[in-house]
Amino acid sequence: MILADWLPPDFGAVGQYMQMRARALAEQGHDVTLIGLSSTGRETRSETRGKGRLTEQRLMASPVPRTSLLRRLLWTIWTNLRLVAASFRSLRTADAILFTGSPPFLIHVLAPLRFLWRGRLVYRITDFHPECLIAARDRPSWALRLLLSVTNFWRRRIDAFEVLGIDQRRRLRQTGVPEARMTLVRDGSPVVFAGHEQAEPLPQPLAGTVVLLYSGNYGVAHEVETVVEGYERHHRLGSGRVHLWLSATGGGADEVAARLGRRGLPFHRSAPVALERLAGLLLTPDAHLVTLKDAFVGFVMPSKIYACVDSGRPILFVGSADSDVDLIARSGRRDYWHVMCGDVAGFAAALEGIAEAARPRS
Repeated sequence: MILADWLPPDFGAVGQYMQMRARALAEQGHDVTLIGLSSTGRETRSETRGKGRLTEQRLMASPVPRTSLLRRLLWTIWTNLRLVAASFRSLRTADAILFTGSPPFLIHVLAPLRFLWRGRLVYRITDFHPECLIAARDRPSWALRLLLSVTNFWRRRIDAFEVLGIDQRRRLRQTGVPEARMTLVRDGSPVVFAGHEQAEPLPQPLAGTVVLLYSGNYGVAHEVETVVEGYERHHRLGSGRVHLWLSATGGGADEVAARLGRRGLPFHRSAPVALERLAGLLLTPDAHLVTLKDAFVGFVMPSKIYACVDSGRPILFVGSADSDVDLIARSGRRDYWHVMCGDVAGFAAALEGIAEAARPRS
């Protein structure tokens, strides 16, 4: 039994990875039920895959309200209750229950009902909640501190954890979870580069430039200040050859676009592409941009790093060397630039390096 949030074709990295995981388990001979959310309607489908069987159940859900923390909390509570209610019979009989950090706080429903479940309860801790809410604030409220205490209480009663990185393992150990309950299971790339993929057409506004692509979600956990200030420095004081392409959603993408627009700096923004077009998109730019604020190291793992490495394109990471993003990129690419958050001059210098190393376009 696997519970997740948005399943493809809806955009959501966790849902994409959980669908891949469910299919792999079914092909190994397991009877797998995957339940998640859909923006288009309720649907249940079953199929034989390899030696096993996969059932995918989608619940119709409205988009996450982003403008109000209270409305988002109410959406999360209602969604978690719906997921558990819809899968209750399968939860009772499953020999293993795998859930993630998306939607948040599902642990507060599943863990108290642990006595009802026959199988092991496995938490694939994609994002840490409420730590992400705390990291996004200047000063955490007493309510968030209380929520964190309750969350850690339930974490210590989970049978097993899958962590996405060594940095997450360190964070989880600090909450009192024994090391023996943790297993490092990295996501890997959601796309395969077999060598015959065609790159997506380059948007016309980017023609003749060196293209730095940010793809996917650009949210509250991702560094903005260093990118904006360093990018302006590159265009005001440097060669200005590198142009940013935001194929992204999220508050961070909105802020970057707004700030660059107000300063009259060139960039291009488009919507994220569907999963079947992702390989082509990642082959298009001269380099990829990945960012992570220091406060979120170990609480968030930008899974896009795997596909960026596999694409064969250079990578520019803005964030801490304590993050597994740096570990993966450094071991996977020679053409890798690492800039610490706040190092505006370093970011501008990295853009000059990317411009000099850019491959000639046909």
